[in-house]
Amino acid sequence: MLSKLGVCSRSQAEKAIREGRVQVDGRVVLDPERPADSERQRILLDGEPVAASKRVYIALNKPRGIVVSAADERGRDTVYDLLKDAGLPWLGPVGRLDKASEGLLLLSNDSVWAARLTEPKHHVDKTYHVQVDDIPDQALLDRLVEGVVEEGERLAARRATLLRHGEKNAWLEIVLDEGRNRHIRRLLAAHGIEVLRLLRVAIGSLVLGELPKGQWRHLSPDEVRLLGGDETR
Repeated sequence: MLSKLGVCSRSQAEKAIREGRVQVDGRVVLDPERPADSERQRILLDGEPVAASKRVYIALNKPRGIVVSAADERGRDTVYDLLKDAGLPWLGPVGRLDKASEGLLLLSNDSVWAARLTEPKHHVDKTYHVQVDDIPDQALLDRLVEGVVEEGERLAARRATLLRHGEKNAWLEIVLDEGRNRHIRRLLAAHGIEVLRLLRVAIGSLVLGELPKGQWRHLSPDEVRLLGGDETR
């Protein structure tokens, strides 16, 4: 319930509850699975009444080397450092980009909307431009679509096309309709190809466009709806 209200993530809510920071009708609750009704019960977090936060949806151009995490045990810069002092409520990443990857990242406090975008059954296309240390031919591009089984997981691209190439490397456009951990890097590595740069340029109909690196913007109501949400909830 705390997560669905946009107050914090599920893991943050569970931690707060187990630490005794949540009260329901005047009593401390230590069980994260205990049912609660935000309309009929008075719920406090750190002594403050819990209410639904205004739904916020943003697009961020994540730079390479930035971690997608609220905190990093190794002290590395995170995407939340880019949002510091922006006056935004708590926001969770909608999907992930690893530290070495860059490009379009969505963040929101609408956990239901985020789940629709990330659940595999909804098959929201994600488009990447990938620089590789080879010049793939059409046969290899076809094999990327056919896929491989690596460590018990099937890895495949929905589409793979050659954008341009030089003498020693090339840029590919790879579209995924589901994302596993380091999906593209593992898929290409299975064919002996190393990724030099990986940039996510679109999620569904939403494109990165000219958003500067390290900057963010609010999604428009139409963009939220096109990605499968409803900003009026």
